[in-house]
Amino acid sequence: MEKSYTTENEIPEKFRINNIEQREYLMDGKLKKWDGEVADVLSPVCIDDGKEIKQKRIGSYPMLTAEASLETLDAAVKAYDNGKGAWPSMSPKKRIEHMEEFVENMSYVKNEVVNLLMWEIGKSYKDSAKEFDRTMEYIVSTIDAYKDMENNSRIQNNDGYINQIKRAPLGVVLSMGPFNYPLNETYTTLIPALLMGNTAVFKPAKYGVLLHEPLLEAYKESFPAGVINSIYGDGAKVIGPIIESGKVNVLAFIGSSKVANILEKQHPRPNRMKAVLGLEAKNAGIIMNDADLDDTVNECLQGTLSYNGQRCTALKMLFVQRGIADKFIEEYTKKVDGLTIGMPWIDNVNITPLPEIDKTKWMDAYVKDALANGAKLLNNGGKIMNTIFTPAVVGPVNDKMKIYHEEQFGPVVPIAIFDDINEPIEYITNSKYGQQASIFTKDADTVSKLTDMLVNQVCRTNINSQCQRGPDEFPFAGRKDSAVGTLSVTDALKIFGIRTMITAKDTDRNQMLIQEILDENKSEFITDRYLV
Repeated sequence: MEKSYTTENEIPEKFRINNIEQREYLMDGKLKKWDGEVADVLSPVCIDDGKEIKQKRIGSYPMLTAEASLETLDAAVKAYDNGKGAWPSMSPKKRIEHMEEFVENMSYVKNEVVNLLMWEIGKSYKDSAKEFDRTMEYIVSTIDAYKDMENNSRIQNNDGYINQIKRAPLGVVLSMGPFNYPLNETYTTLIPALLMGNTAVFKPAKYGVLLHEPLLEAYKESFPAGVINSIYGDGAKVIGPIIESGKVNVLAFIGSSKVANILEKQHPRPNRMKAVLGLEAKNAGIIMNDADLDDTVNECLQGTLSYNGQRCTALKMLFVQRGIADKFIEEYTKKVDGLTIGMPWIDNVNITPLPEIDKTKWMDAYVKDALANGAKLLNNGGKIMNTIFTPAVVGPVNDKMKIYHEEQFGPVVPIAIFDDINEPIEYITNSKYGQQASIFTKDADTVSKLTDMLVNQVCRTNINSQCQRGPDEFPFAGRKDSAVGTLSVTDALKIFGIRTMITAKDTDRNQMLIQEILDENKSEFITDRYLV
């Protein structure tokens, strides 16, 4: 096991960090200076300075006031101008050119962003680099999907009418991403929203703020003034007034349902604000007696503990059929206890420091509650080491325990043992959440029976594989309290636009009128041009 802290001298040169004292935010195409209150950013990485072990301070960022945030919102409102602004009126081809320019500018700051991802949220260097690369790929794929969407929106003739159906923007988007994928998840809403012609205000997550600072210049250089704007600060102080203004047309939020519900209620005309939400999940894995033990253990290991289990798509509850339970627990816990624990820059590290305040105490409370209600600690985990919590496997769990019901979002794995298949099915059916589930079995009849039941409870059923989001071309959605709307490179474009059409009776005069518009490129909406 690696140490749960380091010294300044032990940090490899490649990964050392210069503090970022951010005093600017992007508003109306300018990097505006902030002279007010700021907040310190503490890395989850702990440093031993010879006197004490404490979290390393890596910088600070602006804590905007409500007035400053509303001013920033007004920049986005002005740029949209009720759909008459330069950006929403711009041709898809030109919007794509701006987005491609952003991709190029983004590539120049890769190393800085990746290093900040690692330092701010404790994600391993390997996974931080992977998040950046995946985000770049996502943007390119979204551009390609947008081209396909536009190219398939041809002028048609139906039942005596000439028509063209496309998607038009919705207005001003407020985009807020989560701390666990502060770059990728933020961009899964922000990028398609912009491509569709919306303008945006985005607020970084509380953990993962500074990594956006190197990108502000890229936004400024790549997009027209007011198209994208950034705000920082206490969400209650800066987001509430923005929603209450009634000027937000789309809320794109990835976080907790509790916060989402508060935000939606703050809009004076909630029917005028579309919500695109990615919320909690309690994804269950169902492991049958005939499951391939080695493959199942490996899939469940990654599914439960990749990035410390801090993923909405993580397997957060394992149901193991009694006949295989002892073997599965023995092999699974052996693998869990063999995971590499330490600093995020260590090669092949698996378990890293947790960024949230008191997260180790939160995990410890889940373990103690489970033990108090009859479970056992099944491995050698559950230790608090500064900001690291060694993975704890607890079981058998029951409905008296908090972790049976609540999303733990961390390195505690609950295992329930079942005899009757209806037990896990009822659990999933009665759950508040409905994102994904996994089935592990070799039997086709079992897969068929379980799938037919699960597809009406969750939006993705994984067969002999862990729960996950990708590939990004796949729809990402949730039932119940897990999500509103569907995200993917295609679905996200659709969700940030509304189907809009022009129509005319199919007469000679109208045919000539439409043809003149096409031949002389008079309209950005009525077109027959292909995007290549």
